[in-house]
Amino acid sequence: MDLESLIIATLFENGGGMTIKQIAHKNDLPKKYIDKLKNASKVMIRNKVIFRTNSDQLYISNMRSVFSGKVASLSRTFGFVTNLITGEDSFVSGGKLKGAVPGDTVIAREISEKTEQRSSTAEVLAVLDQTEELFGGIIVKEGIQLKVLPDTLGCPPLSVMKVKEQIKEGDKVLFSIRKRGEHHSEHIVDIIRSLGSSEYAKSATEAYLIQNNIPVDFSAEAREQAKQYANAVIDEKQAAKRLDLRNLPIFTIDGADTKDIDDAISVERIEEGYRLGVHIADVSHYVTEGSPLDRDAFERGTSVYIADKVIPMLPKELSNGICSLNPGVDRLAFSCIMEISKKGTVKKYKFAKTVIRSRVQGVYSEVNAILDNTANEAIKAKYSEVIDCIPIMKELADILIKKRKDRGAPEIQSSESKVICDENGICVDIKPRVQGVSEGIIEEFMLMANNSAAKTAMKKEIPFVYRVHENPPAEKIESLKSTLEALGINPLGINEKADAKTFAKLLEKTSDDPRSVIINRIVLRTMAKAKYSEQPLGHFGLVLAEYAHFTSPIRRYADLSIHRILTDYVAKKGGDKLKKKYGDFSVRAASQATKTELSAVAAERNCEDFYAAEYMKNHIGEEFDGIISGVLGSGLFVELPNTVEGKIDVRSLSDNYFEVRNGIALYDSVTGTMYTMGDKVRVKCINANVNLGQTDFELIKVYDNIPDGSQPEKTGE
Repeated sequence: MDLESLIIATLFENGGGMTIKQIAHKNDLPKKYIDKLKNASKVMIRNKVIFRTNSDQLYISNMRSVFSGKVASLSRTFGFVTNLITGEDSFVSGGKLKGAVPGDTVIAREISEKTEQRSSTAEVLAVLDQTEELFGGIIVKEGIQLKVLPDTLGCPPLSVMKVKEQIKEGDKVLFSIRKRGEHHSEHIVDIIRSLGSSEYAKSATEAYLIQNNIPVDFSAEAREQAKQYANAVIDEKQAAKRLDLRNLPIFTIDGADTKDIDDAISVERIEEGYRLGVHIADVSHYVTEGSPLDRDAFERGTSVYIADKVIPMLPKELSNGICSLNPGVDRLAFSCIMEISKKGTVKKYKFAKTVIRSRVQGVYSEVNAILDNTANEAIKAKYSEVIDCIPIMKELADILIKKRKDRGAPEIQSSESKVICDENGICVDIKPRVQGVSEGIIEEFMLMANNSAAKTAMKKEIPFVYRVHENPPAEKIESLKSTLEALGINPLGINEKADAKTFAKLLEKTSDDPRSVIINRIVLRTMAKAKYSEQPLGHFGLVLAEYAHFTSPIRRYADLSIHRILTDYVAKKGGDKLKKKYGDFSVRAASQATKTELSAVAAERNCEDFYAAEYMKNHIGEEFDGIISGVLGSGLFVELPNTVEGKIDVRSLSDNYFEVRNGIALYDSVTGTMYTMGDKVRVKCINANVNLGQTDFELIKVYDNIPDGSQPEKTGE
């Protein structure tokens, strides 16, 4: 820490009112530093950072506006610092950052207060704690010298002092800051790792995972423990203690490439309605509390799905082996068996430790073919043992879907991508992920089991990890209403008292609107984010008071947590024992599950952008039709039918002054032209930066608004 920062830090931590000698003593500095501190303080006084009283005591100027913060982000000319007490972000111009980088803890001073239109502004007074995180960049050549161009520090290429691996121009690298400068451009760095060409999405993805501390490799202890389960079979002594369901026509339905199969179903008609069994891999039997596998699973929190690969929560010996409900083999399961009336009401349910044998590894596309009568003879033969169950499955799901809609649960449609890579891991196609009938059926059945798990915990008042979704914040609802009105759409009763049914009605009434994609998106952004909690706060989106995640313990620690709790519950352990054993655990598990889910979602979204840019790099110069999906002062975002989103720079539209209106339109103040979210446009791909995950478009034309919902001409793909 430089002397100016040391003075600021010491005054801040002690409330000011210290002499130079006291500052030196507080930091155990020898006497020879007294004069150096005096000289540093004179510069700071001259710059009005601190002031000195008649008694030679030093104080930070405008101390009331000083706060400790963390640098959140940087751009080329500015950054944001997050106040560690209030959580609010302050804008800091590049010259007032003192070379601080994301992750640094700083002392900052507010210069102007926050308004409705903009955040407060601040200046960094001192860097308290320098981050040890790694940063990403690309190796560039300046003359004969190799430097690194940072991805996120918003500065020119930096000089390299030490290289741990051989590097060449164009490499994607990770670096640490070896020597700090007063300005970002003055930092000197060490290259820690080279990840290959920056032209490849897999290099950018690897860098992202390392920088964001997302573990890819398992600990040595977990790997050693996992070896015990390679080619494992179930323990027949254990199976003999369980409810034996091997005679039931149980089967799984998943994607064609799924290897970690953690849920199976059985369904039959009974006199009162239906008996639905949801049979989940009994992961908690193998991943015991406090074991190396459990510690790794807790740290990861969830599996992460990037492009065509998965970073699993559990090693493949378990996730693809003994814990996967593969066909034709006996497996230990945790089953939720429900009796459901003809109107879709769960009349009875129970949880039981079971042993099952799946009859067939179903595939969504094949089951959909059976349901729409397009299945060939090979498919019919494959499903021969369970084919009579499939119409019953559809019949029950239709009843459950109707009941969910009658509750008023909104059906929000979101754009999800399917990234297709070749054998070298290079993206060759991106398509929208489409949900078929059988996907919806399985979703409904899992929902019923999740609901029953939460009901059990609430009824018995045992510690639990709930999946909760609170009511939308009032300010977001008001923003949604204003946005809809600005788009010329009737908000249909949307206000701060609106319930889920009001949102469902809005989505239903606007389903045929050409802008329905945008309407769904802004409704989704209005909603609170779902999270995990030890408290049963209910689920607004599903209109359920009781909800948890029970059905995916292979890939979510929240589910594994409640399996562990319910295991003791079905073993007849009393409520007091469960509270003592799992009270603190449920709080920790919920917090960690929420934290790791947010991290995984961000990783999946950001890494998908790398692959999208890699795909679009082969389509530069081509034209596409799309829809304006977002508006900023700096330009327009356009989403293509294949879900790829790119940006049109405002400077490419014209040299005129533009302003954002109502958060949904970019207005040309000279020509009066308005570019509005939902407008259909034709664009040309002009650039794709794989390293940053950015695709750039140029506007070719704006289609006339078509009120009847008919589509413009097809894309140029």
